[in-house]
Parts: sequence; C-alpha cells; structure tokens
Amino acid sequence: MLSHLSIRNYLLVESVELDFAPGLTVLTGETGAGKSILIDALALALGDRAEGGVVRQGAARAEIAAEFLIDGLPQLASWLDEAGYVPEDGSLILRRVIEAGGRSRAFINSSAAPLAQMKEAAEFLLDIHGQHAHHALLRPQAQREVLDAYAGAQPLAASVAAAWHAWQAARQRRLEAETYGHARQIEREGLTLAVDELCALGDDLARWDEIQTEHARLAHVTTLLEGCQALIHGLDEGEEAVSTQLGEMSTRLDAMRAVDDSLGEAATLLDSANADLAEAVHALRRYAGHLSLDPERLAELDRLLSDIHRLARKHRVQPDALAGLLGQFTERLSELAAGDDLDALQAAEDAAFAHYQGEAKQLGALRRKGATALSKQVTAAMCELALAGGRLDVVLQPAGEPRAHGMEDVAFLVASHPGLAPGPLVRVASGGELSRISLAIQTALSGVAGVPTLIFDEVDVGIGGSVAEAVGRRLAKLGETRQVLVITHLPQVAARGSRHLRVAKQARGGFVSSSIERLDESARVEEIARMLGGMKITETTRQHAVEMLAG
Repeated sequence: MLSHLSIRNYLLVESVELDFAPGLTVLTGETGAGKSILIDALALALGDRAEGGVVRQGAARAEIAAEFLIDGLPQLASWLDEAGYVPEDGSLILRRVIEAGGRSRAFINSSAAPLAQMKEAAEFLLDIHGQHAHHALLRPQAQREVLDAYAGAQPLAASVAAAWHAWQAARQRRLEAETYGHARQIEREGLTLAVDELCALGDDLARWDEIQTEHARLAHVTTLLEGCQALIHGLDEGEEAVSTQLGEMSTRLDAMRAVDDSLGEAATLLDSANADLAEAVHALRRYAGHLSLDPERLAELDRLLSDIHRLARKHRVQPDALAGLLGQFTERLSELAAGDDLDALQAAEDAAFAHYQGEAKQLGALRRKGATALSKQVTAAMCELALAGGRLDVVLQPAGEPRAHGMEDVAFLVASHPGLAPGPLVRVASGGELSRISLAIQTALSGVAGVPTLIFDEVDVGIGGSVAEAVGRRLAKLGETRQVLVITHLPQVAARGSRHLRVAKQARGGFVSSSIERLDESARVEEIARMLGGMKITETTRQHAVEMLAG
C-alpha cells in the first residue's frame, strides 16, 4: 500500500509530506484549491509523461517520491528481482525529478529507471479511477475492456488479437500469390536465369582473390623466370657472385680473428649472412622450378575473369560480391516457390483461422461467464446507489465477422427505472445516473483487481443527498479490505473516511501555494460543516457535521 508521499515544487505545492494508512482516506478542499494536484503528482511518480510547466514558479526542479509497503506482493517481488531492483526493507520508492526545462529523470529505489518500468511497477500497486471515467463507458471498446478486466480475460484477449493478426497475414500472403502470380512468375524466371549463370562459375566465385593472383603470375611468367635467373646468377653463379665475395670475406675475417678473438661476433654474423644467402638462392631456384609457361591455363583464366566481370557489371556489384548475390537469389527463389504453392498457402491460412477460432471461442465463454456475474454485481450496487429497480445487462452480440477483439461485440444496456426496457448507456442514462453506474462498475472491478490501493478522483460528481450517503457507505466498505483514497466534494462521502486530508490555497510572499494537512476531529467538523453550508458556518451546520461523523 501507499505509505508516504513527498511533493516538492510541483505546480502550487512548495513542500508536502504525507503519511498514509490502510482504510478510506478522503481529500477535500474548496474548488480551485488544488485537490487533484496530489493525484497528478502521484501519477508522475508512477510513470506518466511530464512537462516543464509543472515545476513551481521560481524553482529549478520539481520532485515527487512515493513510498509503498510491498510485503505480501510476491508477483511484484519477482518482477523487481528480474528487473534488477532490490526492495529496501519491504518497501519500494518510486521517485521522479522534473527539471524546469522539461527534462525528467525517474528512479526505482535509488536506481535510475525508464518510465516504461515505472509504469509496469505501478500496475502491481494501485488503480486510479478518474472523474471522467463514466464518459469512457459510452465507448463500446471501453465496455469490452471493462468486461475483460472483470472476467480476467485480458491475457486471452491479447492472444486472440495476436491469432487474428496471424490469420490476416496468412490470408494476405495467399491473396497476393493469387493476384500477383504472373509478376512473380516473371521474377522467378529472371532469378532462375541469373542463378544458372552464376552457378556455371561454380566455386570460382568464392576464389576471386586466388584467381586474380594466379592470372597475374601466368601473365608475367616470362618476366618472373628472367628475374629469378638474374638473381640466382648475381647471388651464386657469376664471376663476381655475392656468395663468392662473402666466402672470401669470411676467410679474411677468420685470419683476423686468429690475431684478435674479439672479432668472434662479427664472424658469427657473417656466417649467418652466408647461410641466409644460401637459403635465398635455394628458395629462388625452387620458385623458378615451379614456374612454367601454360598458355592454355592463362586463356582459361582470361575467359573466367571476363565472365566474372561481365556478371558483376550486369548485376551492378563488385566481382567479390557475386558469391553473396548468388545466395540472395537462391533464397528469394525459395520464397517465391513457397509463395506460389497455393495449396500450401491455403492450408496455412486455414490453420491460422482454426487457431484463431479456438482462442476466440475460449474468450467468448469466459466473457459470457463474466457478463452474467458483472450484470448481477452492478445491478445490486445500483440499488444501493438510489437506482432501485434499475439494472445493467452486459450483453454479448455476435460480431458481423471475426475481428481482432473476438467473435462477439460487448454492449452495456441499462434500465435506470423499473419497467423500462434496457437500452444503450449513451441514450438511456442521465449524467448523474451514468456517474453512479460508473462508480458501481469501478467498485466491481476493484473487487477483482489485484492491487492493494485504489484512488477515486471525484467520481461522485453529479450526485448528492441519500445517493451521496450510499456512495460513502460503499467506499467505506471497500476500505475495509483495501487502501482507498477518495477526492470528494460531498460531505456524506468525506464523513465516512477513517482519516481526512484537506487542501487549502493561500497567498504568501507574492506566490499562491497549496498545502495539504491531516485534520483532527475538531478540524474535520469544521471542514464538513463548510462542505455542508459553504463559507458561512453556523452551529446548525456544525451539529449536522458532528451527526454525520458519528453516523
């Protein structure tokens, strides 16, 4: 549950530190005092996008930190472990820093974190029901999502959507094969010709560097032979060969060494030069022995190089890229062959559709079960909310054709009074009735949600009197099993809270700021009296406030 919230330099708030406890906490204040600031700030700590305009005037940055006690949330503990975040003494801190220029940073405990991970963590912690949630209920998509959430069908709905897209992709492949068969045939013929030409060169495509080297050697074999002979003659066979001169020099150095033995190092080096020279002459003779004039092989290499250069120009690539191009052409031919097998494509499409149908039927069964339970639960709640005799029917109607969301459409039909035929929410329910129906649905969803904290932001707009008392009782009952935070303008709801926070706005030092304080019993009487009677508080309104708190 949420245990602590710290807000600094956010909009009208300079500095606020709030502690929270289990049960129902209510937040009140005059219109425009900034009651929703707390929820908006908390949403930023949970990963909502931020802008620089949220920073309090004159401050460099805003900072919001929310601390949660997470004992008893094993799924969150597993998620934190996989993501690499270590809980600190059974608590989790989500912190957000927003610079005045708009840049923001997010932290999970003391580690920097992306917003996507903060949002994932938040899904384990709390749900926020906004004051305009009842407007969303008018959309068929929102009604379907409500039912799926209540029925625990969201994972299966995602699987159905994936299966539908897979089926559509298989269907599109089959249609393209039928529609563009002639064009694919032309492409296949061209690729087949290209592959045949390249395959005719065999392994030589991959030996481009070796072929160039061999061709260069054969083309210059006469020059190479002449060079070898000249080198061998100069080093070892001529009258003034280097080997002869080195031999004479070695003899002379040996005579000198007999006089001065310190010339041993020079003698050793000269002997080494003699040995290296002999090795070089031997290597040249061996190389020359392998050189031979081979006009037929040279002509063959000429033709091969000509073919390689011709195909390289044809396909507009470098010669050494032809081997890779052959692989690409071969792979594309395989794709075309598979794509032209209409029987195989039809079979793949049928299999994909059968998988979609199987998933969609399971989803439909889960939705029908959930629709019955949700209808009963919301109808019972409507009676508590001064809509006695009214009812909500969650109806599943066959879709015109299979769709990504399944094979049925979901509609919420409501009868707000006995004897009225149920009709669509958008045409039947008034604004106040829609708000109450929305609250009944939201509390029903809260009953199946796994999160420990629920926040309601002025969902009681448009109601009052006995209905407001019923709303207060319902939220208080919800607070017996969950941590519930409610922003309200109704004294009947505020009186049901186990703790009470008040937002106030004041001008100080040329700045307007909002503050949030926890009220003691006497202050609660004054606040509820204000909510009952406006700016003028009388003993009558105070007495009424005392009675409401006692009730």
